[in-house]
Amino acid sequence: MAFEAITHGHQALFIKANDFIAECQKAEQQGLIQRFIKRYSRPELLIIDELGYFSFDELSAHTLFQIISRRYEHGAMIITSNKSYVEWGKIFGDEVLATAILDRLIHHSTTFNIKGDSYRLREKKKAGIQPAKIR
Repeated sequence: MAFEAITHGHQALFIKANDFIAECQKAEQQGLIQRFIKRYSRPELLIIDELGYFSFDELSAHTLFQIISRRYEHGAMIITSNKSYVEWGKIFGDEVLATAILDRLIHHSTTFNIKGDSYRLREKKKAGIQPAKIR
């Protein structure tokens, strides 16, 4: 979807969630948090990948909320996550904040819930490589 947006002349910005957290913390330390918020509020499409692999600290969670609020009904977003919506309170460390984020994200969205093996695991199986069992 991002490729389609870019080929049609739209701006897109991609970041992994853990990099978002690190950049947010760095911006705060440098006194540039408002510039950080503007940067992620501007593009027509913002993509945040792997939300849920790392927990957000309070600063990053509230900053993401501000960005989502600014983008609400003005900019498209794609968020990938390995967590269900009910688990987002744990990701952000705050159930109320997670609900506010989800309220804005879900309002005009389409959710794709993909179950089963990842494409990486399927490719290994096709190649005859069996992954080690996780204990």
